[in-house]
Amino acid sequence: MPRVQPGSSDLLSDTFAMVRIINLPHRTDRRTAAVAMLRDVGAVADGRTIAFFDAIRPDDAAGFPTIGTRGCYLSHLGALRSARDAGVDSLLLLEDDVAFSRSEIARMPAALAALRGAPWDMFYGGSPARAIATPLSPVASDEPLLLAHYIAFSKRTLERLVPYLEAILDRPPGSPEGGPMHVDGAYSWFRAAHPDLRAFAATPHIAHQQSSRTDIHDLGASDKSTMLRPFLQVARAIKNGLRNRS
Repeated sequence: MPRVQPGSSDLLSDTFAMVRIINLPHRTDRRTAAVAMLRDVGAVADGRTIAFFDAIRPDDAAGFPTIGTRGCYLSHLGALRSARDAGVDSLLLLEDDVAFSRSEIARMPAALAALRGAPWDMFYGGSPARAIATPLSPVASDEPLLLAHYIAFSKRTLERLVPYLEAILDRPPGSPEGGPMHVDGAYSWFRAAHPDLRAFAATPHIAHQQSSRTDIHDLGASDKSTMLRPFLQVARAIKNGLRNRS
């Protein structure tokens, strides 16, 4: 059942000019879950303002920790490049395992209202390490933040961020200038290199990641086992249900 009543304001498109959900086409389980999560905040993937972005699955790691890490990086970069080229004022990027619990949805209007009134350039909606009891808090340029399942960018950030991430692709692993790495790490490197950009985080967070089979890291023994996989799926569904009701 939707947690935001039909006809109410769309919390996402009221705040961001473009919303893209990164999804590997074969992960229909995650796409279905993401559609349900959008419905919970009164949003619909209309193919225009809010749409899915086909994620990339490369054939090799090419210096990244894993093939999935590279695919995630290239997928974020592709969505960022598309938004920059479209000239939008802001972009919200969601990964397809994003989820909103009842308490997160309750906090979301205040956090996004505060963001609309702030001179922001980057916004983190799902960084659980920050637990300050305010709707919005500034993030220092040298403060690393993990996770990128709910992250937004202003137009001027997109114009600088795309070439910055493209340059990382051309460097060798371990380069002191920043070589191939996880995309959330690259965002932290970017912020450190551009201290004039203003970053904020929702505090407490307004999104979390569903428990599901990873596409980034190597699969564990349970996910590789065709016998154990169905039981693991049930356990994850129970875990997600309990967390989303919190």
